[in-house]
Amino acid sequence: MSSVLIDSSVWIEYFRGNKEYLFITELIKANSICTNDIILTELLPSMIQKKEKNLVELMNSIIKYDIEIIWNELQNLQLLNLRYGNNNVPVTDLIIAQNCLQNNLSIAARDKHFKLMSEYIPIKIYDGAVRKV
Repeated sequence: MSSVLIDSSVWIEYFRGNKEYLFITELIKANSICTNDIILTELLPSMIQKKEKNLVELMNSIIKYDIEIIWNELQNLQLLNLRYGNNNVPVTDLIIAQNCLQNNLSIAARDKHFKLMSEYIPIKIYDGAVRKV
């Protein structure tokens, strides 16, 4: 199995104890999760503010894939989104999709943009997010 990039939307549900997202525990045990700087930037400031030092350390210990932005590629991804009616995809989601494609990663995300993109872009959606535990 390729590594699974856990989007911040899924992490938030996992931290809230949402049972639908307990599959993350299985991925952690299998050492199959990864992150990037966008996701960490979305999550860490709140954790630091709440003084969740152990959680910050754990998040920083996850395998992190560097983000290599290729702007022409992002523009092409956005053009495909527009052509398929997937409007208003945030640039951050495009960068995350590009990061997955560059590193052959699956993604676990709640954002509908990723599922829609997977219909015309070869991004792999991790289906564990739909399992009930």
